[in-house]
Amino acid sequence: MSELRLFQTTHEGVSELAPRLAAAEADVQRLVEANMETLLGVRCLASEYCTGSVHAGRIDSLGLDANGAPVVVEYKRGTDPGVINQGLFYLSWLTDHRAAFEHLVRDQLGATAAAQVLWSEPRLICVAGDYTRYDLHAVREHRRSIDLVRYRFFGRDLIGLETVATATGRTTQGRQRPPEAAQPLGGGRQRIAELAAAADEVLLGLGDGITKVQRKHYSAYRRLHNFASICPPQRTKVHVYLSLDPADVDLVSDFTRNVTGLGHHGTGDLEVRLRTERDLERAQDLFRASYAAA
Repeated sequence: MSELRLFQTTHEGVSELAPRLAAAEADVQRLVEANMETLLGVRCLASEYCTGSVHAGRIDSLGLDANGAPVVVEYKRGTDPGVINQGLFYLSWLTDHRAAFEHLVRDQLGATAAAQVLWSEPRLICVAGDYTRYDLHAVREHRRSIDLVRYRFFGRDLIGLETVATATGRTTQGRQRPPEAAQPLGGGRQRIAELAAAADEVLLGLGDGITKVQRKHYSAYRRLHNFASICPPQRTKVHVYLSLDPADVDLVSDFTRNVTGLGHHGTGDLEVRLRTERDLERAQDLFRASYAAA
């Protein structure tokens, strides 16, 4: 974010909007909590959540992401070398108090959501003015899912967010070979299974900081937000769902479909149907657009 320069255009030309930090940490917290699903892809469940008399702490924000993973969000106005350790302390508390969190989810979102909490993928998101090089190194060393997000305010009513480091909490999903190097697809069900595997390779190879989250009915691909989901292959096709506004896409019959408001596994309102390698090739621009927006 320190490299980003933002300009406002007028009839007379352009004027630069200088970046600034919040006047107080609470200003960042209030804004993010009020818009958490849009900004972080997380539904906000509680603010200043008390961990009880024994631990004697307060978690800045508790939430649930699009895949059902519990999320602890911690905020700092500027640079604070203790933000990661503080967040990890609360994340450990959370995993030791699952029943309390599931009760909170049940109260806020209902019994179905509470029964589907993904305890294998608890997350820590830190939102701060900046981070030290030691913070960036620490993220890579921890076996936890951690996102470091840097913010800046611009002018009177603009905020910018930048994910500066991400750890998956698992063995890193490295870049896969490009689809051009994949073996030719076979026939029938094997061909469709291989097509799904090729789509998986393409999505994981779009850039750094991608986490693959496995749920029962779909695999999600996430930066800060989910940007794609793949459902288990059907007999003749693979369904991929992207986090793009279908209104901004030229829909093609039997290839792309607006599924806003329609029930389906995975997340995203744009459905892409893959039947052939050619479908995968022409879907890649959509994959890249969804990744860039996440």
